[in-house]
Amino acid sequence: MTPPPPPAPPEPTAPAGPSDPSGQPASHPLVARARRLADDLLAPSAERVDAEGVPAGHIQEIKRSGLLGVSAPRAYGGAEAPAAVARETAEVLSGACGATWFVQTQHHTPVRMLARSDGPVRERLLGPLSRGELLSGVAYAHLRAHPRTPVRAVRDRGGWRFAGTVPWYTGWGLNDLLLLAGTTDADEALFAFAEARDQPGLRASEPLRLAALGGARTVSLELDGLWLPEEAVVLRTPYDRWAADDRLRTLDTNPAVFGLTRAALTLLDEDTAAAFRARLTRVRAAAYALADTAPGLRVQERLDLRTEAFALLQAATTAAVVAGGGRTMLLTHRAQRLAREALFLLVQGQTRETRAAQLAALRR
Repeated sequence: MTPPPPPAPPEPTAPAGPSDPSGQPASHPLVARARRLADDLLAPSAERVDAEGVPAGHIQEIKRSGLLGVSAPRAYGGAEAPAAVARETAEVLSGACGATWFVQTQHHTPVRMLARSDGPVRERLLGPLSRGELLSGVAYAHLRAHPRTPVRAVRDRGGWRFAGTVPWYTGWGLNDLLLLAGTTDADEALFAFAEARDQPGLRASEPLRLAALGGARTVSLELDGLWLPEEAVVLRTPYDRWAADDRLRTLDTNPAVFGLTRAALTLLDEDTAAAFRARLTRVRAAAYALADTAPGLRVQERLDLRTEAFALLQAATTAAVVAGGGRTMLLTHRAQRLAREALFLLVQGQTRETRAAQLAALRR
């Protein structure tokens, strides 16, 4: 695939300003760009995007902003920014337009995986993905259905042939690449890159009708012998090893939970918002402090904070619906959209462990 021209060069770093609760300067240039993008483009059109879909123009602006490389290695054109900066940009984008945030957030997993890889695909794709010349989606959530194997990967002609169904793939028609996962006969998780387009062995459904984030262009993918060369493989590892790492990654609270909560609070009067804001500051700081420690430590505390953050999100978005009255039943109302997006986040990236913790919290 021939990449398009590179994005505009980065803007100069803004002078240091006040710090966010995680201790990083809130005036980092990528945070400033995310806020401008959110204020000028994403938030004003969010309800229309929710109904009609993320436009290509939104993705072009995301590519040009440098945000796709926020955590990517500097040697490959990324910003290699601290984790706190990546979290803040995610909060800003998710609070402005959930559908656009969800399309672009898929991209960061392939970048992280490539950065840890030593195969030839790293040198071919890490630069274009880090610089925002290409946008990648992901097709691997079905791995969490194990021991069922919705997608099989079988060796064939010096490469791998994929067969099965990917139930969810976000960003179809917007992404350049997809990171596809399958399970091998040796019970390995295998990840490889493919072009995100209909092709022999790969066919996308019509966009799925979803209750929330319907604008993110989510489809299912039918795989009927899609062949990918060995050079497209970025990771091949025992399934149990991948699943253990995946469980650790999903223990921490998604920054979008806090981004959506912050957005909901802007729809409340100051007295009502103040009580929520105090809880948000406390939970957010504690969750991010844990996220900055080694994975696998204080597991129950991470789960408790995760469920508390979701309880706060549900309360804040429900309060926004109540404050808006009957008008919030219109699909075009901002509070309605935020409440539906909050429900979506409850199940996004879900594992058996996080589902059990969430259900236990709801029973109390």
